Amino acid sequence: MATTKEFKDYVIEQLNILDNITYKPMMGEYLLYYNGLLFGGIYDDRMLVKIVDSNKKYHMEEVIPYEHAKPMYLVDIDNREDIKDIVLDTYKGLKK
Repeated sequence: MATTKEFKDYVIEQLNILDNITYKPMMGEYLLYYNGLLFGGIYDDRMLVKIVDSNKKYHMEEVIPYEHAKPMYLVDIDNREDIKDIVLDTYKGLKK
């Protein structure tokens, strides 16, 4: 199942609390970037972020984005402030 345009638009709207968020379509899904660094994606109408030490404190559910992929964290997209903190902490953990 591919992500719907409406869900992608909603996630991007929620992420506009941060500058420098970009996305790229990829086989019916979307890769998410902050300051040019891939931090997550939108898969099957779910926003997921990479698992790093700096975002484990949010106790998010681990899910598999697609077959044979590494687990990622499922983000609750309805709280913009939490999304901002999660993206920033994920970015910090990946930037090391």
